[in-house]
Amino acid sequence: MQKFTIVVFQRRLSFLLVWSLLLLYSCKDDKPLPVDPPVENKYLTESTVITEMTKEQVIEKAGDLRPLVSAYVKNGIKVFKITYKTKNTDGTDIMASGALILPSTPNPASMISVQHGTIRDDASAPSNFKDGAEAASFGALFGSMGYIIAYPDYIGYGASKDLPHPYEHRASLASASLDMLRAAKEFLKAQKDVKWDEKLYVAGYSEGGYATMALHKMIEEEAAGEFDLRAASCGAGAYDKTAFMKHIINTKTHGIASYNALYTWVLLTYDRIYKLNRPASYYFKEPFATNITANGISAPIGQSFDSALNESFKTDLNDGKDEKFIKAIADNDVYNWKPKAPVQLYHGDKDELVFYFNSVKAYDTMKGLGANVTLTPVPGGTHSSSISSFLIGTLAFFTSTK
Repeated sequence: MQKFTIVVFQRRLSFLLVWSLLLLYSCKDDKPLPVDPPVENKYLTESTVITEMTKEQVIEKAGDLRPLVSAYVKNGIKVFKITYKTKNTDGTDIMASGALILPSTPNPASMISVQHGTIRDDASAPSNFKDGAEAASFGALFGSMGYIIAYPDYIGYGASKDLPHPYEHRASLASASLDMLRAAKEFLKAQKDVKWDEKLYVAGYSEGGYATMALHKMIEEEAAGEFDLRAASCGAGAYDKTAFMKHIINTKTHGIASYNALYTWVLLTYDRIYKLNRPASYYFKEPFATNITANGISAPIGQSFDSALNESFKTDLNDGKDEKFIKAIADNDVYNWKPKAPVQLYHGDKDELVFYFNSVKAYDTMKGLGANVTLTPVPGGTHSSSISSFLIGTLAFFTSTK
């Protein structure tokens, strides 16, 4: 009898508890409990896996750098292509892309935004991750050292390959790279494999060095609250476009056709973006003008660049009469400002493509403004031979600023 009474009591108690809960919730507002809406990405539109590599595969692909970097390689990597929203040079909305390299590590990782050097074909774009290309070598190495690597393609490659690349155009190189970082930030928030420690570093060589300086400036002036930028490493960039242009129109230079093609590319890019809309014959003598009109930057100039230019163009530039072109060039100078985050400059003092005075001018100007900037010259270094010094120095610099 006592056992029966206990069972009945337990059943009644359970009933009363359930009934009390029902009464409690029935007295509340009939509206459903609020649910946080899914976060809508502002920049990131798509992400796909490109490849995965073990640390042994990363070391194998390091090639000549293998003896220098093998001790630093800690983990494998997973590579994504991300597509994101940005703006073209005319302000229109476009889709761009880049590679995002994640280290296979349980430890919190810092991010490096790497701006790539000059490429002439879409196959070499970071998001294609082609064997031997910059992203698949340098990017993979830094990723395997425990960094998250954001590698923008820039406008004109990857998702935007049908558009002309704005070669050495300060504003669009910076904005495409910054929007890539914003898209990467959205991607990282939505995944749990790798934890970002919120620290950001920026680096690049050649066109990438110039793009990195432009990106650094844009982050500090327009997006300082979005990123914890710790340091910038810039190698062999053409930061003083005004002095660079005056040098190549007034000085006898190397006469290397592949180098001259890049000078032509800058000139034609500024003519297009700043709507000068001049014929090639305004800038170049014959037969160069006709050849450039037909073949663009593929037209060879196998002599000192100044000797292929019209005397009238050079005179108007030197005398300050060609105000539109002078203004276009000056708009792309990126040395006369005071960065807050520390900057390390690297440059070979025998660089025949991007002359050493660019880094000297940037260093002297920034130092004079009170910036924390260091110039590391590579004695006897050419544009290509100085890359390894830049890479090793960048790793040491970023490690010291953690």
